[in-house]
Amino acid sequence: MRYRTLDAKLIIDTAERLEKRVSERFPDAGLHGVAIELVSLSRDLAKAAKALEAPIWWLRGVVITAIAAGALMFLFVGTILPLGRISGTDDAIQSVQGIESLINMIILAVLGFLALIRTEERIKRKQVFRKLHGLRSLIHVIDMHQLTKDPAALSTDFKPTSHSPARITDRADLARYLDYC
Repeated sequence: MRYRTLDAKLIIDTAERLEKRVSERFPDAGLHGVAIELVSLSRDLAKAAKALEAPIWWLRGVVITAIAAGALMFLFVGTILPLGRISGTDDAIQSVQGIESLINMIILAVLGFLALIRTEERIKRKQVFRKLHGLRSLIHVIDMHQLTKDPAALSTDFKPTSHSPARITDRADLARYLDYC
């Protein structure tokens, strides 16, 4: 089971180690700021994951109340409300229409029940997607940091233009920088 789940503490520890390594080798680089943000984001996501484990009690109360109200309505219609007053007792067509309506109501009630039961899951999934958006944004920032770190710039044939950004000129430092990305 160890390799099927993510341990937030280990992820945070790894992010902190990476941030220290980047800060020692590239203290003035933008990658250092990204590494700091990764540590912060890791901690935030760990807290959010812990918060998502807890049930949403008020929502469960609303769902239980809605289910109870629906059950009471079916009970009222089926037992208390005299069906003999609504239609004649000998009307076969009315009986068939009533059975069809009953089947439709049962199907809709079951679908409504399932929708209510899954509401908490949908809310939590939406929160997870919002949190993951921050991680996706950070990944795009890391990709942007790699744009100016082209190994071709180390070749003798490379000719920078007047608008070329400052580049890492040491082959080992460039390899390490790209590894950290």
